[in-house]
Amino acid sequence: QVQLVESGGGLVQPGGSLRLSCAASGRTIRGYVMGWFRQAPGAEREFVAAVGWNSGRTNYADPVKGRFTISRDNTKNTIYLQMSSLKPEDTAIYFCAAESSGNLYSSRGQYDYWGQGTQVTVSS
Repeated sequence: QVQLVESGGGLVQPGGSLRLSCAASGRTIRGYVMGWFRQAPGAEREFVAAVGWNSGRTNYADPVKGRFTISRDNTKNTIYLQMSSLKPEDTAIYFCAAESSGNLYSSRGQYDYWGQGTQVTVSS
């Protein structure tokens, strides 16, 4: 079992930056693909980014390409989402997820473990 806890969310102005963290416990994340998803009010949970067992493999949703960076530190059992040039449409609860197949899935149904989420609000 893997427990995931997100942190780092908050209120930020448009154009600002924010760094989210996801701390894992129970098992090392070394053998898992890790992903970030987000869910805006009234919307479906959508894929944001994923990173493979090593940071060399990444996958990003089109709306965040060039603005968000996913990374992992297996030593710290933590993954990160560095968000820059934030837009109001980035406002959502951001969830961390873990997947064991090794594929960088963009579908939330493929992920095995989920955190509780952290709120990101982009507003003036």
